[in-house]
Amino acid sequence: MRTLTKASRDALTPITALDVLRKGNERFVNNLKANRNLLQQVNETSEGQHPLAITLSCIDSRTSAELVFDQGLGDIFSCRIAGNVLNDDILGSMEFACRVSGAKVIVVLGHSRCGAIKGACDGVELGNLTGLLHKIGEAIALETDTVDDRSSANSAFVERVAELNVLLVKQQIMERSPLLADMVERAELAIVGGMYDVESGAVAFYDSRMLMGAA
Repeated sequence: MRTLTKASRDALTPITALDVLRKGNERFVNNLKANRNLLQQVNETSEGQHPLAITLSCIDSRTSAELVFDQGLGDIFSCRIAGNVLNDDILGSMEFACRVSGAKVIVVLGHSRCGAIKGACDGVELGNLTGLLHKIGEAIALETDTVDDRSSANSAFVERVAELNVLLVKQQIMERSPLLADMVERAELAIVGGMYDVESGAVAFYDSRMLMGAA
């Protein structure tokens, strides 16, 4: 598979860029990895990079975006933090990736059985992790269907909070970055959420809730 050039990346729309990721995940699930010469890609990207997307995912060792979406060197920017939460540094990285470098899609990627989500549901407090888990508190508060056993012992509750957390981070990106919101309005950028299943390897995208301009 060819390394992305500026011309090939710029020819993509947000929708077709997302389709590249979708097809990559299909290859991953079916163990049909694209044929790449990674050393050649090292050489081809040595003078510059032209990624098509930026992903925000969890640090979980099972959720490497490059592997999950079967992408090579120079194809995607990747931000990773426990619980795929948002902070100013990550938001600035997204602005660089999209406004400066030309990425077409932001993917907020949660995953099943997330330890950070479980910790937040249980009210865990541990050093600097405490503040990070508090960022997930809004998603927990929004999950109002569950009355009893609002803890990590309730797997359905945990998965619902994980989904709400993804959707909230998408909303926060728009609210906290006028720059990215403007790109979405101009249809230069799409923001989409998804959930990675640690059992199957499949990513379920929330297409019906994609943030994208009407142009």
